[in-house]
Amino acid sequence: MIEKPYPQLGETVVEARLSNGLLTRVVRKPGFAKAYAFAAVNYGSMDSRFRLNGREYDAPMGVAHYLEHKLFDMPDCDVNQLFSRYGGSPNAFTSYDMTAYYVECTEHFRENLEILLNYVSTPYFTAETVEKERGIIAQEIRMYEDSADSKVYENLYAALYAHHPVRNSIAGTVESIGDITEQTLYQCYEAFYTPANMMLCVVGDVDPELVFRIAEQLVPGGRTSLPERDYGPDEPDTPAEKRVEDKMEISMPMFGFGFKAKPAVYGEDSMTQEIIGELAAEVLMGESSPLYARLYEQNLIDSGFSCGYEGLRSASMLTAGGDSRDPEAVCAEILKEAQRIRRDGVDPELFQRLKKSALGRRMRDLDGFESICYRTCAYEFEGVDYYRFPELFRAVTREQVARFLDETVCESKSAISVIWPKENR
Repeated sequence: MIEKPYPQLGETVVEARLSNGLLTRVVRKPGFAKAYAFAAVNYGSMDSRFRLNGREYDAPMGVAHYLEHKLFDMPDCDVNQLFSRYGGSPNAFTSYDMTAYYVECTEHFRENLEILLNYVSTPYFTAETVEKERGIIAQEIRMYEDSADSKVYENLYAALYAHHPVRNSIAGTVESIGDITEQTLYQCYEAFYTPANMMLCVVGDVDPELVFRIAEQLVPGGRTSLPERDYGPDEPDTPAEKRVEDKMEISMPMFGFGFKAKPAVYGEDSMTQEIIGELAAEVLMGESSPLYARLYEQNLIDSGFSCGYEGLRSASMLTAGGDSRDPEAVCAEILKEAQRIRRDGVDPELFQRLKKSALGRRMRDLDGFESICYRTCAYEFEGVDYYRFPELFRAVTREQVARFLDETVCESKSAISVIWPKENR
């Protein structure tokens, strides 16, 4: 057991690598009634192709998400009823690069943690239950397909990337999940749900030794060797397609505009690049930027406009999007503003203000238990100690942000996704 103090954040993290291989961290929050337990797997929708023990696997799209659904099944009990008995509020999610299961409670912490670790460690799939879930997941997929907010960015990612699995929907398609069987689920569970590829993070006024003891008892040991992931051939610097259009039942055109960035690297450099990317987006087109004010005044965007940086393994991008009566005009203004910054440089006062604001938001996130758990696990999977973010933030320079904008925000690396109202096109 190792105790890691972070005086500048007023936090102390207690950590242990258990004998079963599971990395476990406890963030003490004395005096808080709420406790939060978060079991994360370094496995997401992107990890459909992999190599393990000399064997190649090519799973259907959507397996990680399907597994998330099916792990709530136990052979002899109802997981949700168990949580309800002890006042636990459970949930789970699948992203491109992570699957996580978590529970929040204000009492019976021990019982809720035991239920969480028990069901995550107990795969139970039958042909009948897998088939039953297929219809439920198909409905979820159709719901996302009917959502313009989801569709516009799925289309954008597919335009930016020719091979990388980020171009595929996290839940898969109705067709792809039709190929998922109980054998598929067991294969992917055995490949990725091994303690060496997982992490447990707990936040609250809890005893770290109790957490370690329960996790040691309930999580069986597993392989230390990990799957070799295959994200396809190297991507070109330019997008696969420049433009993707669709029509849906919406009242205003919706767009996503993206730039293909250099892929994030493993370790602390990945966090540094994320910070640079986030600041670059804010400098160029965030709410405090001159461009945002102009676009808003011209009624080209509304308060739903957003921008940001996304860094995944072998895939990174700077994106913006929202509703607009003239998406092309917004994109042209973004490129024009990037040229101005390239010529005049990043405004020093704006940069310092945005940097201070972004760091402040990260500091405030430490009050959110879910945010702490998610970021702690996500960064650990990328080889980064999340609590070092203040040092890395302060080290980022205006020149680094300007260089990122110069290298990334150009017409040749851009793609646009537009969804038009059906009645207007």
